[in-house]
Amino acid sequence: MSGAAAHAVRMRLPDAAVPYVVDLLASLPIDLRLARPRRTRLGDHRGPTPTVPRHRISVNEDLNPYAFLTTLLHEIAHAATWERHRGRRRRLRPHGPEWKAEFERILRPLVAGDVLPRDVAAALGRVMANPAAATCSDRQLTLALARYDAVGRGGVFVETLRSGTIFRVDGGREFRLGPRVRSRFRCIERGTGREYRLHGLCRVVPLTPGG
Repeated sequence: MSGAAAHAVRMRLPDAAVPYVVDLLASLPIDLRLARPRRTRLGDHRGPTPTVPRHRISVNEDLNPYAFLTTLLHEIAHAATWERHRGRRRRLRPHGPEWKAEFERILRPLVAGDVLPRDVAAALGRVMANPAAATCSDRQLTLALARYDAVGRGGVFVETLRSGTIFRVDGGREFRLGPRVRSRFRCIERGTGREYRLHGLCRVVPLTPGG
């Protein structure tokens, strides 16, 4: 990471977590970059290749400090798992027991210390018992992290809307809310009639009065 990139990352982390994360990043061959907001993911990890010998991690730049930290640690756990199990990495499942053990190991010092707010630490403590493939898959963790979103970010969670509500997502597309299908909702795009499944904790802007 360049000096400018490292500074940008530090500015997005909780102050108390910076030394720990900096040490983690220094212990692994990782190139980290900030990504523009993505609807389908908060972060990602790509392992080394014959032409690119370092791990490449990206994290969405618009996340609040605790969501940024959680997402970054999730992706660092992928790199650490890759390095720890180099000899059999092709047989590893992306979020299998090896990754879960690594994520728990990385989270434990932060959860046990005085780095995080109580609600975030409690939610991460529960996640440590059985980490999910995506941060947003755990409802209690997502709600705890959302409490620290900047005032004025706007929007509400899809799951709080009434069926039939019309709403807008980032990018301007509009949808009508349909029934819940497990953790997601069936939504119909206005104008095209295409069906999409949106997670209940996706932030949207309701357009129907009282939605």
